[in-house]
Amino acid sequence: MEPLKNRWIEIQGYKHDGRMHRIWDSVFVVDETEEYIVVASTKTKVVEHDFRIWYTKEPAIMIFFKNRWWNVIAMLKKVGITYYVNLASPFVYDNQKVKYIDYDLDLKLYPNKDIRLIDVKEYGYHRKKYNYGDDIDKILRFNITNIKECMGKNEFPFCDDLIRKYYHDFIELTKKEK
Repeated sequence: MEPLKNRWIEIQGYKHDGRMHRIWDSVFVVDETEEYIVVASTKTKVVEHDFRIWYTKEPAIMIFFKNRWWNVIAMLKKVGITYYVNLASPFVYDNQKVKYIDYDLDLKLYPNKDIRLIDVKEYGYHRKKYNYGDDIDKILRFNITNIKECMGKNEFPFCDDLIRKYYHDFIELTKKEK
């Protein structure tokens, strides 16, 4: 795979049946390792599957893993950082786009350290509709447990100082473009 760091790319989320779920129009790759990429955005255009368009409200750092079944959106809000975890396939990079399959279940970690599992009904509905197999269900449930442990220990990527550093790097790297 060609190096992605310091490039603007598009993020595409799909559903299990291959249909488009959501597109983040333009995000900047702040870091890249053998295990993950880190992208940053501010006021990014998002296109939903029904062609509805909206713009992100706050700056965000997104981390996509090459071998983990989840990705993270760390939203830098005035009250602190809120982490939104999508249970999703590992990403692939294709045609200058990061692509993954969204499996509905999400976890949120709030600045007060409250953790919530959300979209459970949506997952149950889509599991039947898209025929998620038992293997997918086991992978996702295993990951929920591991993610909660990482959140509780402030382990990567749930580390506020690191998220702020990535955002600072984004600002510095993109200043040169203006």
